[in-house]
Amino acid sequence: MLGFFVVALDSQVVNVALPDIRSDLGGGLTGLQWIVTIYTLTFSALLLLAGTLSDRFGARRAYGAGMVLFVVASAACGLAPTLPVLIVARLIQGAGAALITPTSLALLREAYHDPTRRARAIALWAMGGSVAAAAGPVVGGALTQIDWRVIFFVNLPVGAVALLLLARVARSPRRPHAFDWGGQIAAVVALGSTTFAVIEGADRGYGDPLILGAIALALVAVLGFVQAQRRGSHPMVPPSLFAAPVVIVALVVAFVSMAAFYGVVFLQSLYFQEQRGASSLATGLLFLPMTALVAALNPLVARIAERYGRMVPIIGGQVVMAVGLVVLASLPPHAPVWLVAVFMVPVGVGGSFTVPPVTSLLLDAVPSAAAGTASGVLNTARQMGGSLGVAVFGAVLATAPVFQHGLRVDLLATAALLVITAVATVRWRV
Repeated sequence: MLGFFVVALDSQVVNVALPDIRSDLGGGLTGLQWIVTIYTLTFSALLLLAGTLSDRFGARRAYGAGMVLFVVASAACGLAPTLPVLIVARLIQGAGAALITPTSLALLREAYHDPTRRARAIALWAMGGSVAAAAGPVVGGALTQIDWRVIFFVNLPVGAVALLLLARVARSPRRPHAFDWGGQIAAVVALGSTTFAVIEGADRGYGDPLILGAIALALVAVLGFVQAQRRGSHPMVPPSLFAAPVVIVALVVAFVSMAAFYGVVFLQSLYFQEQRGASSLATGLLFLPMTALVAALNPLVARIAERYGRMVPIIGGQVVMAVGLVVLASLPPHAPVWLVAVFMVPVGVGGSFTVPPVTSLLLDAVPSAAAGTASGVLNTARQMGGSLGVAVFGAVLATAPVFQHGLRVDLLATAALLVITAVATVRWRV
């Protein structure tokens, strides 16, 4: 739970501090996108490898290595003298986060063999992220009033406590597992090229030769990844993992939900501060109704899933998110900021209702020996959604004639995607 907490906290506190970072280190909207996206991009690109490392070296050892890397990178972020240095440090942070997340889930899978108890444990694990989401904007806003660098130093004591507790955890089993280097390289190239094309294309123009080259490279890398998984002797993502339709549905829901949540947090942080003149602390407080309610309702999700089945919270969460996005898009440009904050609540609550049941659904659908790999695949889908959500939302914003127009296009398009995934969930009878 502490692992998921510190990873989620880092992504939340940074959004509120973006204007202050730009004032100190420079850079336009593209630079701000990279500060957020390079973390989630590295996170998503290395999650599959992290799942393999978890299975091969044991979840406990891999978790510890990831936490040490994350803490050291956090210190580097806080000390960064320039924007490029900060972006590189954020990249390393993403690598540490990639090791922490699937291994924390694998530790739960090893500790709880009963599906009901495991579902409750996963709900508590998810609560760590929910508490981080609730505290992140406010903590980030308050610390940014002192200095934006402090938002990174706060990770150090949390990481230290997690490592001390890890010493009391039983050793995890180690399973022979060969590395799929071809698949890993192809995955990194595909995600990196796609994100580069989306972010830089908004600035350079999507007809620029460099952008077209990045798109072509991404397509080739995707084909290479598929071939590596189909024909490789040790695929990073075994094709058999997708034999059950429920696995595919779970991954799509995770992707779209995170794209919506991360995209909204990125957009609304800029909206409150740059369009409505709110301070970083006031912005954090405006996020509080959404994030605090998410944390409060999180334990309820597992009980609802136990009583009514997983379909109810998964479908209901997507529909609630879609409704919230449509209402936000419909608000007039000068609506009271408190009203905007209120209508952000359905987006956060809907997202929180999907995460625990989707995670439980996937882990129950795969054998215990593949828990690390399955966790890596799930979290890859989630973080890919987050990184591409920020990239696409920012690209639309950068090319829109006015901020409000870009905001509405982003919100309505994402709401449509959520409706489609909700219908797909019903269709496949999750």
